[in-house]
Amino acid sequence: MTALFLFPVAENLYGDGIALSAKLNKLEEMLRPVIEGLGYDFWGLEFRSRGPQSMLRVFIDDAEKGISVEDCEKVSRQVSGVLDVEDPIQSEYTLEVSSPGMDRPLFRLEQYETFAGHRVQIRLRMAFEGRRKFQGLLKGIEGADVVVVVDDHEYLLPFDSIERANIVPVFE
Repeated sequence: MTALFLFPVAENLYGDGIALSAKLNKLEEMLRPVIEGLGYDFWGLEFRSRGPQSMLRVFIDDAEKGISVEDCEKVSRQVSGVLDVEDPIQSEYTLEVSSPGMDRPLFRLEQYETFAGHRVQIRLRMAFEGRRKFQGLLKGIEGADVVVVVDDHEYLLPFDSIERANIVPVFE
């Protein structure tokens, strides 16, 4: 079960034309120490801007205990306090703190390496060899490329071209 908390916050985000990835990196640098200081693993974050419906989603994990609603609440209060003080977002948004869940998103290259052997679903920013979507077996990484096998064909997908990637849960 994915636990989440929603807290509406009035701020102003990404109005200065700086690349979204740079802003996400800045947010990660700000929030990672807070989350890790509370004893959780910082898994990653997403920002979705859809007019007045913007959302900042922060993923936390604890490989030993898992994540509960109380864990999300605890992290949300601390993260919200930091965001209020630092004020990195200048538009209205909703803060959501969640576990990565069974279909966990992959954010960093080392996460792809950790989940080698699992099924993944990957969407690219632009077409690669005529397609943007790949679902198959994650073999690992080679340099800055993600290696995935789809229908007996091995693809080396440049990490920087990946828009979104998730583990595909397998139920037996």
